[in-house]
Amino acid sequence: MDVWSSLMDGFATALTPMNLLYAMIGVLLGTAVGVLPGLGPAMTVALLLPVTAALEPTSAFIMFAGIYYGGMYGGSTTSILLNTPGESSSVVTAIEGNKMAKAGRAAQALATAAIGSFIAGTIGTALLAGLAPLVVQFAVSLGAPSYFAIMILALLAVTAVLGSSRLRGFASLGLGLAIGLVGIDSVTGQRRLTFGQPMLADGLDIVVVAVAIFAVGEALWVAAHLRRSPLHIIPVGRPWMGKKDWARSWKPWLRGTAFGFPFGALPAGGAEIPTFLSYVTEKRLTKHPEEFGKGAIEGVAGPEAANNAAAAGTLTPMLALGLPTNATAAVMLAAFTSYGIQPGPQLFSSQGPLVWALIASLFIGNLLLLLINLPLAPLWAKLLQLPRPYLYAGILFFATLGAYSVNLQAFDLVILLVLGALGFMMRRFGLPVLPLILGVILGPRIEGQLRRTLQLFAGDPAGLWSEPIAVVVYIIVAIVILWPLLFKLVRRNRPVPASVVPAHPSETLLTEDAAIQADEFQHNIQHNAHHNVHHNKEKP
Repeated sequence: MDVWSSLMDGFATALTPMNLLYAMIGVLLGTAVGVLPGLGPAMTVALLLPVTAALEPTSAFIMFAGIYYGGMYGGSTTSILLNTPGESSSVVTAIEGNKMAKAGRAAQALATAAIGSFIAGTIGTALLAGLAPLVVQFAVSLGAPSYFAIMILALLAVTAVLGSSRLRGFASLGLGLAIGLVGIDSVTGQRRLTFGQPMLADGLDIVVVAVAIFAVGEALWVAAHLRRSPLHIIPVGRPWMGKKDWARSWKPWLRGTAFGFPFGALPAGGAEIPTFLSYVTEKRLTKHPEEFGKGAIEGVAGPEAANNAAAAGTLTPMLALGLPTNATAAVMLAAFTSYGIQPGPQLFSSQGPLVWALIASLFIGNLLLLLINLPLAPLWAKLLQLPRPYLYAGILFFATLGAYSVNLQAFDLVILLVLGALGFMMRRFGLPVLPLILGVILGPRIEGQLRRTLQLFAGDPAGLWSEPIAVVVYIIVAIVILWPLLFKLVRRNRPVPASVVPAHPSETLLTEDAAIQADEFQHNIQHNAHHNVHHNKEKP
């Protein structure tokens, strides 16, 4: 009942005319930027983060909720129309969605994505409202050693499962932790990594870091690979679903939601695994298996619902524990920090009206997203007809304007350019971006919990595992780190399957004969080549 009354108070705040207007502007802006090719929800939120800076916190986060869900929907639009996923979690949506668009069913694909997003987002936000206070009650009982262990797990788990190699993930994490060290040491008062620049004494603003790494780095990367040929735009048509489409979509929407929320709420869960599981499940359960790979509507409905349910799930550990589990949540955590608000167990008690207004605005933004974007889908498709040079020039303009507006200092523009070049180089060498952002945000907080633990136990390192929760978490950390090595050892020591061994001795003889013939053939080629060279020399 306490949760219900708090949520009703949140709705009373979010439904005032001005806050409702901010929510609508957020949905429109988030979708307008999110539908641009190559921009995912994380970059959309990072790019529009400075837009909310002039507002008071409650209105800013209500607008932010609209931007968040608008960016999520915009990413699915580009996946369906242009086969250009804005993030890895939209890749599965593009598999069937783009095939539907090429078959002239873009309207149905966009509609099932929008309605699935609404259903999954609504259920996920309801679970967030119910579960976050329970997570807070658990978190209040934890001490500094347990917090330190959980943050280490979040960093290592997210880093270990991203990118093409774990080494690149940890290299990106190291860069983020180094950037997070810039500034004055809170205990000793010594300057760290400031290189004699007084402007760096306060550290690097996380908003500038996020905009530089996401927006500027991506714009430079696209500019380096710019194609001169114009994009082929597929007309969207009227977003409308027939009775058969509804019948085939409602079960995938619910199953996708069930897959998405738990994975989103887990550290390193993300949306990639549940979207893939949803797609595989729908392919197995469908009554129209022949349509998969050619544009099956279930292949859009399920993964898109899983994606949005996971997006709601990521807010649970972010609000209750202060732990972001994906790039978008990391940027949202940056927004909280820019207002001097620290997400975590004390957030619901210290900033209760703000948090419940934010959760209520997620419901409102979700509904506005559906009402606004279904009829406006053809307009978003026309935005994609902008030439890419103009498109990314605009992105750089807004990124520069946003970074300058944070502190109104020209020095921030230098930082933006340097970190933007770093973001470009990270994409060039395949380093994932998320570990860097997590390192910048969580690095100073991990340092604070480590020092607090050592102070409580008079410098004894044994204090790090003095709580049962900390011990359990360290065991999980060890499994995360050692699992690939153990998996390789198990595979190496596994006996060779019987199917690999030839079933009959004649097969071995045939294999040996083939090898002998191949050697003789190679020898004859070399001999003939040598003979031809010698013969040509003897010619007059």
